[in-house]
Amino acid sequence: MATAKYPITPKGATGVLVLADGTCVFGRGFGAVGDAVGEVCFNTAITGYQEIMTDPSYAGQIITFTFPHIGNVGTNPEDVEREAPHALGCIVREDVTEPSNFRNVQGFDAWMAQTGRIGISGVDTRALTRRIRMQGAPNAVIAHDPAGKFDLAALHDKAKSWPGLEGMDLALTVTGQHRAWEGGAWTLGQGYAQGEGSEKPHVVAIDYGAKDNIFRSLVKAGARVTVLPATASYDDIMALNPAGVFLSNGPGDPAATGEYAVPVIRKLLDANMPIFGICLGHQMLALAAGAKTIKMHQGHRGANHPVKHLEKNVVEITSMNHGFAVDAASLPNNVKETHVSLFDGSNCGIAFTDKNAFGVQYHPEASPGPQDSFYLFEKFVGGLG
Repeated sequence: MATAKYPITPKGATGVLVLADGTCVFGRGFGAVGDAVGEVCFNTAITGYQEIMTDPSYAGQIITFTFPHIGNVGTNPEDVEREAPHALGCIVREDVTEPSNFRNVQGFDAWMAQTGRIGISGVDTRALTRRIRMQGAPNAVIAHDPAGKFDLAALHDKAKSWPGLEGMDLALTVTGQHRAWEGGAWTLGQGYAQGEGSEKPHVVAIDYGAKDNIFRSLVKAGARVTVLPATASYDDIMALNPAGVFLSNGPGDPAATGEYAVPVIRKLLDANMPIFGICLGHQMLALAAGAKTIKMHQGHRGANHPVKHLEKNVVEITSMNHGFAVDAASLPNNVKETHVSLFDGSNCGIAFTDKNAFGVQYHPEASPGPQDSFYLFEKFVGGLG
């Protein structure tokens, strides 16, 4: 890393990450050619890079993978969480090698190029991760030029001028349309199961940037699912006569998305509608209760995060992806804290004491990640009758 204004591009460097403070991190570019600006974060998962890149919660972010071997199993059309990637790009330690997996359809490099995502390899990801942990998640530009010609001053200006995720509503950029969801859990050789049956409890899922495996998990737990966009009104939801409402994950600042989403959630709570929220949905459920959310120093991203269930006194290993958190000290008297992070004690779950509504900060649907928390889908759907 170098902080001089501006360093000479090293011989052979075809990729660069330029931070808002002028720091330049060089490497070998792969995937799409060009540049993109966003917040740099790190993810500690050792599997599931394709699911991570296609998670809409990563909109506006550049992912530093702490696991060094990313791309070695290639890509395939089944291991995606939305139809296209939403992370802006990724930073990895080792060069992307030829794929070695019987499910591979397309190499990671080619897939990144086809989907317009930029990658940089050959980076000391340990040093970059340490920097994020100590100084917080920086704004930056990631760039790839096969000729290695970079206007570092222009890239620096672009990084400095980007406003950052705080106060930014990104749910509107990634939300889906009104649709009846089809498809349940995936099994090798059989693909995705079908979740048919009008007699099943009807769950309306609000899509603030949901991963598809959330809807599959609801189906697996026994629900019939209809998906509505982030801007769905109370009347839009109630017209479908749901047994319960699910609030999905998504990117950006929950307070910004909450400007239009929280009033709807409050009406649902007033109507005693059963509600289950995860990640962004969990945060906005807390906002609807009168609590506050805060921007985290580095956030939690990975598939190996320990969370304590306070009532059961057990630990779940969870999948996480969030840069904001609920301020537990701001929770009202009718909302109790149910889960906490064993990394930093931050809030990871809430439940109303006077309503059938609860939420968790982590991703119980995993994909990628452990399956410790699937019981939450069963708890929600099973309580709908």
